[in-house]
Amino acid sequence: MRVNVRIILVGTTHPGNIGATARAMKNMGLADLTLVKPRYFPHADATTRASGAEDILQSTKLVDSLTEALSDCTYVAGASARSRSIGWPSMAPRDCAQRLLQESAHGVAAAVFGPEQSGLTNEDLDRCNTLLTIPTEAGFSSLNLAMAVQILAYELRVAGITAEEPPPEAETPSATGAELENFYMHLEQVLTGAGFLDPQNPRLLMRRLRRLFVKAELDQNEVNILRGMLAALDPEVPKDPAE
Repeated sequence: MRVNVRIILVGTTHPGNIGATARAMKNMGLADLTLVKPRYFPHADATTRASGAEDILQSTKLVDSLTEALSDCTYVAGASARSRSIGWPSMAPRDCAQRLLQESAHGVAAAVFGPEQSGLTNEDLDRCNTLLTIPTEAGFSSLNLAMAVQILAYELRVAGITAEEPPPEAETPSATGAELENFYMHLEQVLTGAGFLDPQNPRLLMRRLRRLFVKAELDQNEVNILRGMLAALDPEVPKDPAE
């Protein structure tokens, strides 16, 4: 059984963990692996630790940023064991796997794992719909990267075996990561121009605004409406922030 959920590793430092992740994925029917700026890849240690999952490594996509990795994604879970100053929605692996599987029926769903030593940054989590938090012993919460992937991969496998019929597809597709990032850039430009955001330090308030819109789970039409409102409020700001 193939599970259509993307696994994204950000800034992985040890190539053996990439290979072990590929093996964990293949064990549980996952095949879509994306690496964001790994320190070493391709690498012999990755191939050795893959132990039969070399096909996963060969099809792995390499990208330069998490934004690029998530550009076509409509639902994203970010793995984190650390408490954060701004609360994100959080799910345990079983609930998270069920939600990822549901979302993957109608779009691209992904789970993101950060570097071994530091994990995902707040900026990385800004791009996620929910935190994935694996319950561990309070005094020793750090998991090996591939072990963390294996836990989620197992829950995805179980969720896929026991899944009922997916919910009917929405009339309008969910907004993709690229569409949301363009909206957030547009919003920040308009709010800065209006004097609502401090141009020297817009990040904290923008993070809270991101959380607000993430909770709304915007679809493509809703993003277009919001961007139309922003364009009407400040027509001098280009609708495409890249312009």
